[in-house]
Amino acid sequence: MVEAQEKTERAKRPDWLRVKLPIGENYKKVREIVDKNNLHTICQSGNCPNMGECWGEGTATFMILGNVCTRSCTFCAVATGRPNEYDKDEPSRVADAIKTMGVKHAVITSVNRDELKDRGAEIWYQTVIKTKELSPNTTIETLIPDTKGNWDALYRMVSGGQEVVSHNMETVERLYRPVRPQAKYNRSLEQIRRTKEYGKRTKTGIMLGLGEKKEEVYKAMDDLADHGCDILTLGQYLQPTKMHHEVIEFIHPDLFALYKEEGLKRGIKYVESGPLVRSSYHSERHVNV
Repeated sequence: MVEAQEKTERAKRPDWLRVKLPIGENYKKVREIVDKNNLHTICQSGNCPNMGECWGEGTATFMILGNVCTRSCTFCAVATGRPNEYDKDEPSRVADAIKTMGVKHAVITSVNRDELKDRGAEIWYQTVIKTKELSPNTTIETLIPDTKGNWDALYRMVSGGQEVVSHNMETVERLYRPVRPQAKYNRSLEQIRRTKEYGKRTKTGIMLGLGEKKEEVYKAMDDLADHGCDILTLGQYLQPTKMHHEVIEFIHPDLFALYKEEGLKRGIKYVESGPLVRSSYHSERHVNV
């Protein structure tokens, strides 16, 4: 029954959402390095549609602090529960993997660790520091979670020397309760503002197709511009399983193109907008924005 439903869901997807299967020698090499170092990637845990392309190019988005999240967002494929993993050696293993892969631009993200007093900030800091020590020419984007207003934790997370700091808004304000029940729209905006004031290049991502209205997307863009967001990614939401938030609409590429124009008009410096765009997609382009 589940398999039949998944086939029906795939059949409903328009042509512009077709992706290539992950194959090739570079893909195999990245997978071997990830498995050998006992690392997690959001590429796998988040069922990213671009995994084949990115891994085929020798890049991956590393997910630290385990693969169990304390949040229960209805869009996300990452497991929810009580994490028991806190590996102080993880920063060194991530840094070793990045060096072994010869990554020129690394993206690092994490699950939410609300149960930790520092929200995992020390592991974040050490991961960036150790990566820079082993690969001084590698640029880094950190896609950090909501610190729930713990601004000391935020400043520790962003102080390791990374070039870009991203925090995803995920959706428009009205949909926060059904989509991100433990998050707050204005708190995430403030986190972006504080990151910008700290002196970092700021970035966020929003999924489309969850039931948002065009005017709500424009308002989110205005809010982001007002709070100092430099880079915005817009992509199509895809339902991971039947237990997750349903896809309300498949957004046409022409509307994605319009949103890009509107975002730039509103003062956001760089907008990546398209059906298969994800927050770390082509992230190497965002370092010098």
